[in-house]
Amino acid sequence: MTAEETVLTFVDAWNRLDEDAIYGLMADGIVYHNMPLKPVTGREAVRAYLASWPVDSAEWIVLNIVAKGNVVLTERIDRFVRGTDRITIPVMGTFEVENGLITHWRDYFDMGAMKPEPR
Repeated sequence: MTAEETVLTFVDAWNRLDEDAIYGLMADGIVYHNMPLKPVTGREAVRAYLASWPVDSAEWIVLNIVAKGNVVLTERIDRFVRGTDRITIPVMGTFEVENGLITHWRDYFDMGAMKPEPR
């Protein structure tokens, strides 16, 4: 797969909440960084970190994607459902891919957007 195909497969895995596919696309030493929080290093550490913020469903909508070599930039709208909460976050994501695996994943977003939407 190309770097872009890897990232699009990753997005699809998130949309299905297919954990085997999500973590299967991460390199062992992946660096995951939600800006401005501290980065998390290693697939199992990322798994534990994301497990601390469980969701019932996810929908990542890719608005724009640009790939150059092993770097892929995504402009997205990420939607999550947690119980009765609905959260929609505009995101700019940067991925670095080597040998079909994501080695770096950085998401830039406004932390204030993490508030549940009014019902």
